[in-house]
Amino acid sequence: MAAGRYSFVIEQGATLDFEIAYTDSNGDPVDLTDYTGRMQIKSTRGADTAYITLSSSLATDNTGLNFSGSNSVNPPASGTIGIFISANSSSALDFNEAYYDLEIVSGSVYPVVTRVLEGKVKLSREVTTGNY
Repeated sequence: MAAGRYSFVIEQGATLDFEIAYTDSNGDPVDLTDYTGRMQIKSTRGADTAYITLSSSLATDNTGLNFSGSNSVNPPASGTIGIFISANSSSALDFNEAYYDLEIVSGSVYPVVTRVLEGKVKLSREVTTGNY
């Protein structure tokens, strides 16, 4: 199944918190138990370095991917993936427009990688700055 396309805006210095529902071709949730995930935002699709990397191993400020949805209450069997970038992490971003994709990985010996979502990201620059 081809990756979905979705473009979004990150407001610099604000918290980004949204959720996607990953479903199969019948519209049923995909059970994400034992999956890991990764997402990078880069200047171009082939760029070597990323502006930010999100994974299912959450950073200390909870920036990352949560397979229990954005509220951490949905079971992994619900197919919900929460995408969270803290205000502190978004304030460090410095680009106008970039590209991203979100991949999930099952298995460790012979991993199967599925690109779930891809698209463009715009950064809306903040005016007011401060400590978070």
